[in-house]
Amino acid sequence: MSKLLYSRRRFLGTAATTGAALASPFYLRRAAAQSGGEVNIWTYNDFVPEAFKEQFEAETGIKVNVRLVDDQGKQFNLLAAEQPNPTVDIMTVAGHRFLQFIDNDLLAPLDTDRLTNWGKINPTFSESDWSTINGNKWGAPILSGMEVLSYNTELVSEEEALTWDTLFSEKYSGQTAYIIQDMMSIVMLMKGYDGNMVEYMDDPEKAAQIVEEAKQFLIEKKPLVRKYYDGGAEFQQMMVNQDIALGHSWNGPAAALINDGFPLAMTIPREGSYGFVYTYNIANNAPNADNAYTFLDAILASPEIGAAMTKASGFISTYKDASQYLSDLEKKSTSFPEEQLANLQFFRAEANELKYGLVDPAVEAIKAA
Repeated sequence: MSKLLYSRRRFLGTAATTGAALASPFYLRRAAAQSGGEVNIWTYNDFVPEAFKEQFEAETGIKVNVRLVDDQGKQFNLLAAEQPNPTVDIMTVAGHRFLQFIDNDLLAPLDTDRLTNWGKINPTFSESDWSTINGNKWGAPILSGMEVLSYNTELVSEEEALTWDTLFSEKYSGQTAYIIQDMMSIVMLMKGYDGNMVEYMDDPEKAAQIVEEAKQFLIEKKPLVRKYYDGGAEFQQMMVNQDIALGHSWNGPAAALINDGFPLAMTIPREGSYGFVYTYNIANNAPNADNAYTFLDAILASPEIGAAMTKASGFISTYKDASQYLSDLEKKSTSFPEEQLANLQFFRAEANELKYGLVDPAVEAIKAA
């Protein structure tokens, strides 16, 4: 019991001082002129480091308004409802959801000529195939992540955590949690199917059959799960409170717990999982487009900023040389053994209309079952 109380105190105390830990000055290599106004950003928790935000506002006179989001679908629906006059300038879209936003004219093509710091991004991310659609770039890659099986090392063994089957076992009934939409893709992978659904683009009946099979599996296993959750902070709190012993999560929130000293570890199970890249994108008809480009160029300015984003979010930085500014523990919490990385594939967007047209209603059916 004393060990648990220590872990909770350590985590909660560390979390409360995260802002102070990030307060070391950043050097924006190319300080923007004082221009004033504002820039409105929809993004995930900790994706804009507080120290960077404060310095950017001081150096440019531009007020940064951050609205936190926790779901790509909700963000899409809100942006679609606001067009053609959105209130947002910059949003955070995962690369595998690009087509949905682009096809609905919600994003503006990114003018990389306006970003003098574009070259600070690792070309593995900035010049990859998924980042170019219809001959245009649509976002600035900032962080990369993956779906992992996270577990309390005092309650679950490493061997158990090497398979997704443990998440659905009777042994841990009432001690698990996951995001349903994300688990749909993983369950399809567990069953030997293409969770991206690219293989079934010419066979919608087969696609519907596969989604139905995954849906029925999750309905069958519903009595075993403690909670379906939406955001990383909720997952972290359930772990800290020992409401759960293991769960599906993004690697970012899990890494943050590890770096705060909580007895957590994560795996890419043998059945496989999916990776993704978060990008900053400019909304079509953005009300403060010039300020949006000023912000983007500033946040891409140096690897220290990329490292700060990793420290705050736990996700892997896309910036060149960012790892040089991470501690050994931080590096460890953002890396995996080669044999586990071999189980990883990236989300793809080609079949998104087919996939989410089937998966989104299935998710609602699972919740209602």
